[in-house]
Amino acid sequence: MKEIEDAIERADREAFTREPPKTLQGRINYLLKQLGSAKAVAAELGITADSVNRYRRGARKNPPKDIASKIDNAVRSRWQPLVRKRRRKQAAATGITVETRARFGYTAPVGTTDDGRFRRLTVRLPAPYAQRLFDARDAGAGDRVMRGIIAEGFKDVYFQDGGVRAVGLSDVEINDIDYLDLDY
Repeated sequence: MKEIEDAIERADREAFTREPPKTLQGRINYLLKQLGSAKAVAAELGITADSVNRYRRGARKNPPKDIASKIDNAVRSRWQPLVRKRRRKQAAATGITVETRARFGYTAPVGTTDDGRFRRLTVRLPAPYAQRLFDARDAGAGDRVMRGIIAEGFKDVYFQDGGVRAVGLSDVEINDIDYLDLDY
């Protein structure tokens, strides 16, 4: 259950200015260059160092689907780190757009409804929330902490409209996420 981290990763990948290597050998060579040794690549992928060297040499050309997927994810997660960093810095200065369909629960004053229900929302969160979200991810925070940051942003921007309405609303939670996408 790491929907928010996956959404950040997908948003990062949209910023690529070039495609990652397409061939198996190209991908393995890229991972070798990034991680330094066949042993490190093998540990990352969950295979043996001999298998890594066979893929690098071209002696083995068709890895099983799960291994091919791990190779692809490992390459894409390390591809163009400077482009990613530049995009995040820009987002931390301008804000992020969160599109989601999720169940929101909240604490409200007596006499109002606090019935959590699925809502489909697209909300532009201001720069401080983007900065907090990226800082939390970089610090290794879990999905629960990042959900809290986004929920707090939804409370301020969407539910309370910057303090104009729903003033008595105290806590907003994102309980069930059907989907969540970020754009920055």
